[in-house]
Amino acid sequence: MPINITMPALSPTMEEGNLAKWLVKEGDKVKSGDVIAEIETDKATMEVEAVDEGTVAKLVVPAGTEGVKVNALIAVLAADGEDVAAAAKGGNGAASAPAEKKEEAVAAPAAASAPAPAAAQAVAAAPQAAKADTGARVFSSPLARRLAKDAGIDLSAIAGTGPHGRVIKKDVETAVAGGGAKPVAAPAAGAAAPAAAPLAKGMSEDAVLKLFEPGSYELVPHDGMRKTIAKRLVESKQTIPHFYVSVDCELDALLALRAQLNAASPEKDGKPVYKLSVNDMVIKALALALRDVPDANVSWTDSNMVKHKHADVGVAVSIPGGLITPIVRQAELKSLSAISNEMKDLGKRAKDRKLKPEEYQGGTTAVSNMGMMGVKNFAAVVNPPHATILAVGAGEERVVVKNKQMVIANVMTVTLSTDHRCVDGALGAELLGAFKRYIENPMGMLV
Repeated sequence: MPINITMPALSPTMEEGNLAKWLVKEGDKVKSGDVIAEIETDKATMEVEAVDEGTVAKLVVPAGTEGVKVNALIAVLAADGEDVAAAAKGGNGAASAPAEKKEEAVAAPAAASAPAPAAAQAVAAAPQAAKADTGARVFSSPLARRLAKDAGIDLSAIAGTGPHGRVIKKDVETAVAGGGAKPVAAPAAGAAAPAAAPLAKGMSEDAVLKLFEPGSYELVPHDGMRKTIAKRLVESKQTIPHFYVSVDCELDALLALRAQLNAASPEKDGKPVYKLSVNDMVIKALALALRDVPDANVSWTDSNMVKHKHADVGVAVSIPGGLITPIVRQAELKSLSAISNEMKDLGKRAKDRKLKPEEYQGGTTAVSNMGMMGVKNFAAVVNPPHATILAVGAGEERVVVKNKQMVIANVMTVTLSTDHRCVDGALGAELLGAFKRYIENPMGMLV
């Protein structure tokens, strides 16, 4: 009996992913545990392993296909001793995949009268045809239809360059940029006109494009990461009442201790075992502050306050197209050298998009450090389920007053953003005060 391989859910919140690469081809034999494909989620690239043994009878979804729904059929295996050709035809109603790469795969729901287990549902990915004003069929991909609809242009006016003249994403973008496509006719009187899709509750794309000369711009479709970032930021600002507390921290003692600890690092293979950064010490100081002020180490839900037993600190890492927050778990229990080496590993794999979902999902707080970019101070947006996030500015020499004398000290400004539903102003100030004590008396982080 044919064995169906479906798009796996690589995280609890995953709804779709991009099939980036097949690592097998039709006719290859695979066994349980073999890596067969690479799947791109919004922020990571994950390897998919075979669960069963058999021969690859059919690759249903081609490499490069975007937007493949979870549980969609992506390949068929022939079991040991089974005819491969027969298995390719009998793969639980497998439908042909989209004709070209990098187009959206549209999932057809299973028949209500014959529900199948989610892990084995066969999902069709068949493009539907658009209808021109003349009634003639205009073949197009789902993504092309969506882009044309958002731009308010008529598909029948676009020359398709896909297989058999099919209109694809590139054709629509070219038409929009060149202004060569005719707009969709206005609906007849009395007919309800569809509302324009809002861009994060802002202007519709059609309204934006009308403000600029045709040919003076290009359209760059949002990738999964950018869509996720936009969705979560809008969710955060719409649901979380933000409150901000700022404080200046003197860094001279911390910089001196950092230099001393780095100089004391043993070597392995001619390289230091660790090399601490200021950010490593910020992570540790925030984790210890949350340990000391446990009422601030919380998450808000409609029914309960979730009080966390450990400080799991997410750290914002900038990567092409967006950012990701790998998490240092139980940071209050780890040494500075352990945090430093863990962050180097997480940061490298974050930039390569090789993090596992559990390495960047969750956490109890976060640090966003823009000091290395010369930013003096800023306020970050709370990332649910966190109740706090610390924005760290650049350390710089400033004139401060000590014992009624003006002296020069290294100072950085930090701003704590809080979810005011669970961390109010006084509690946020208490947390920030604890953080400041560790930064200005850094020996306390070593005991």
